[in-house]
Amino acid sequence: MDLSEIRKKIDDIDSKLLPLFLERMQISAEVAEYKKAHGLPVLNKGREREILAKVAGASGDMEQYSHRLYSTIFELSRAYQQNLLAGQSNIRREIEKGLAYKDSLFPQTGRIACQGVEGAYGQMAADRMFPRGNLTFFKTFEAVFDAVGSGLCDYGILPIENSSNGSVRATYDLLRTKNVKIVRSERICIRHELLAKPGTKLSDITEIRSHEQALGQCSAFLKSLGDKVKIVPCENTAMAAEYVSLSGGNVAAIASHNSGKLYGLEPIAESIQNSDNNYTRFICIAKNTQIYAGADHISLILTCEHKPGALYEILATFAAAGINLNKLESCPIVGHDFEFIFFFELQASTRDEKTVAVLETLEKCTERMIFLGNYSEA
Repeated sequence: MDLSEIRKKIDDIDSKLLPLFLERMQISAEVAEYKKAHGLPVLNKGREREILAKVAGASGDMEQYSHRLYSTIFELSRAYQQNLLAGQSNIRREIEKGLAYKDSLFPQTGRIACQGVEGAYGQMAADRMFPRGNLTFFKTFEAVFDAVGSGLCDYGILPIENSSNGSVRATYDLLRTKNVKIVRSERICIRHELLAKPGTKLSDITEIRSHEQALGQCSAFLKSLGDKVKIVPCENTAMAAEYVSLSGGNVAAIASHNSGKLYGLEPIAESIQNSDNNYTRFICIAKNTQIYAGADHISLILTCEHKPGALYEILATFAAAGINLNKLESCPIVGHDFEFIFFFELQASTRDEKTVAVLETLEKCTERMIFLGNYSEA
């Protein structure tokens, strides 16, 4: 038997499978109506386990493949039922309020909260997002969150991840605990310089200050200096430059070229970051959900049960709906041994009803879901 004959057999089987699958999905719709009428949840794990046990017993050495097939069928059936039962859930109401901005362009001005001082990379991101913004600087990331949450500022700018040194965990922790929303993000190319007072030589330096992220991004350069130089983390790169401008000649800062000009410093070494492809992603937060034209990123925080397969079920929900996952990061829950929350970033839009239905499913089947926003990234 040649390959064409074998493929014809497969085609014959597929021609029988598809009508049966469609019939099963139509019956799933009837199940959805029954559940709606009787106030039952879409997910029935006991029923699914019962079917999977029968499948395992009848599959022989193909059990693992049959298990995967039926698990996928269950996921598709749940997604279809949830879409049919879509109603006025909390997440749907929140999204509908946010979509009041859907035909508007992102604002060019406002009261903007930024961490650090003049010359910070956050200021660079703020100036790009808000060309006519009125910036107010705060000492800490938490103060930026609080300024937005209290209404003192309309928007806040914060770093969330770097291409070389990973996530800014402090920002993620605050997104989990503060009630704010992401409304935009932007990637900024970062070039670090070692800055000191005019006339200072590298051999004069005994102390280097900068933000811990910048120190991590320049770790190779710092390692090359050996143990003779003290490394001091501080709140912000520009604040480090400001400190150096007020200190003696043996202290240097890792900061931007713009910070050096602003505080009267000169570069001792240029482009000292580990990689030339060094980008930091900044987010813009607001007090309430605002979904502007072109929004195609969704950020979520999810907490699931501490059991085998719990995370898989969440991922399968996205896969069944054809939603691409851009980022998944776990974070330990303080005070709970070996339990984690998960940060998700999806390539999706809440203008798509299918996406909203998936979010409603997650709202119901996870222990906790925080919708962080639907936004665009420059």
